[in-house]
Formats: sequence, C-alpha cells, structure tokens
Amino acid sequence: MRKLPYLTAYPEHLLAQVGQLIDAGQLGDVLLQRYPAAHGIRTDKALYGYVQELKDDYLRQADPVSKVAFDSKIHVVQHALGLHTAVSRVQGSRLKAKREIRIASVFRDTPLPFLRMIAVHELAHLKEKEHDKAFYKLCCWMEPAYHQLEFDLRLYLTWLNLGGRRLWSEEAP
Repeated sequence: MRKLPYLTAYPEHLLAQVGQLIDAGQLGDVLLQRYPAAHGIRTDKALYGYVQELKDDYLRQADPVSKVAFDSKIHVVQHALGLHTAVSRVQGSRLKAKREIRIASVFRDTPLPFLRMIAVHELAHLKEKEHDKAFYKLCCWMEPAYHQLEFDLRLYLTWLNLGGRRLWSEEAP
C-alpha cells in the first residue's frame, strides 16, 4: 500500500477508493470534472478583500485582520495550508495586536471552493484557537461543504505529491 500523507486520518474504504483512482490514472480527471476552473484572485489585495468579505458576513464581531496574503514560504509538505498569526506589540502604554492570515501560494491556482475552505479555516481561528468540535462547527457554519472541500483539497495535494501537474495553473492545458 502506498503512503498517502495528506489522507492518513481517513478510513480505509476511502483510501481504497482513492488508490483505485490513482492506479487507473483518473484522480486528476475526477478533480477537474468536479472543479473545472480556477478562481481569479491573483493579488494579495484581492485576497484581502475576499477574506474580509467572508469575515464581515460571518464573524463581524471578531478581531480585525490587518493583513491577508499569499505566502510562498508556506510549504504544504509540512501540512500547512495557511497560517493565522497574532503579533502583539507594546505601543506606549497600550498593547496592540495585529492578526494576519497567510495562505500558501500554491492555492493561487486552485478553484474558488478550495480557497474559500482555507480562508474559512483560518478565519475560524479568530474565534476558536484549537481544532476541536467548536472549531469545526464554526467552519461548517461558514462553509456547509467544509469537510468535503477539505477532503477534495487533500486529494489534490495527494495528486501533486504523486508527481501530478498543477491542474488549474496557467500552463495547464
């Protein structure tokens, strides 16, 4: 049985189905069929606007996000899809906190549902720090198909890990 590092937490019957798709050379085709086009968000400014819109729709009372950016230094190999950070600084007699969201730049060329899933995940960390039941409940409230999108995104990462080409990049046919 081959190693599928992005799918280790999933049940054996799903892994068997994924293995069949891989063996038949159909994993990329299945993903393209489900998600035919990439999103058009290319700049950090556009990404900030997109994430801010989601925050305004679902987490209006949460702490503000000062920066949202694609980050080429995030390596998906280390299982990070995005990062949520809070930086605190003392300014005079006050403590200032800035919250930032960084999304791996590989997701600049993916379908919008994948980007939304990552943005929802990072936004949920504004309210819930741990990956617990309340965290995933919040994710599912913001994106009802959260778990399916996470699985499909992990399928795409598996595809890339096995040497597949980027499916939605500009050089893809």
